[in-house]
Amino acid sequence: MKAVFYSKYGDPGVLEYGEQPEPKVGPDTVLVEIKATSVNPVDWKVMGGYLDGALTAHFPVIPGWDVSGVVIQPGPAVPEFAAGDEVFGYVRMDTVGQGTFAERVSAPVRTLARKPSNLSWAEAATIPLTGLTALQTLDALDVSDGDTVLVHNGAGGVGTLGIQIARSRGARVVATASERNHDFLRELGAEPVAYGDGIADRVRKIAPDGVSAVVDFVGGADWQASLDVLTQPGRVASIADAKVKEHGGRYVFVRPDAEDLSTLADLIEAGHVKPVLAATYPLEQAAEAFTANMAGHTRGKIALTVG
Repeated sequence: MKAVFYSKYGDPGVLEYGEQPEPKVGPDTVLVEIKATSVNPVDWKVMGGYLDGALTAHFPVIPGWDVSGVVIQPGPAVPEFAAGDEVFGYVRMDTVGQGTFAERVSAPVRTLARKPSNLSWAEAATIPLTGLTALQTLDALDVSDGDTVLVHNGAGGVGTLGIQIARSRGARVVATASERNHDFLRELGAEPVAYGDGIADRVRKIAPDGVSAVVDFVGGADWQASLDVLTQPGRVASIADAKVKEHGGRYVFVRPDAEDLSTLADLIEAGHVKPVLAATYPLEQAAEAFTANMAGHTRGKIALTVG
């Protein structure tokens, strides 16, 4: 099969496009014909060797964890899916090697759910990692109706979905972003504030009574400064800074979860959540897509189409 792969750690220049062995179908896996995948910062961080202490790499490595596609063959212990089913998923395994930047992948059944019927392949491929991250972070704080939530990095891939999920639960959302993204945040249903020094004062102007939860999707100094407006001490979560635990909060590291994926699919089909697709590239241009993602300032997600 055709795939993008690398045989050593490095920058996007190490990526190659060519033939790789067909994946095997194990008892608890599902062989998926990939229609699209997407680029996440973790993909190029793994490629750069930054996660070598946590994840064993089996070279050559096919990168990618997001997927949307069609089931070719379920494993013998997988009654959940049949050939022809349309699925999407966050195909993270315990090691890196067999990823989703390819024509096919053998995905553990726990990583998949049925694809939202109202999304294109490219749109669906942008959801799994970022959507699960947003959902699981909001769940960690039990965000619900009546909350006022401060979301840091509201215009990023995770933040755009986090805002929409929180709004679907009845929460009021205040979100940080650069000035150029403020109108975009308003379209998502959030009240924007600028980054940087004085952030607590700017939040107080919008929410004089403070916020009941703080959700950090970027790291840095802003989330700590915003604790001054948090009315429920300890009700803070971060995906980027483990120091949040020193303040009684939760550090959230996303995990594959089929039930959570199904929850996301339901929200999308109900019209409560929409993906933000920044750009699409053909699979063979993965290096260019990586470079664009690494440059930052991308609103939404970059997808790679297969075939």
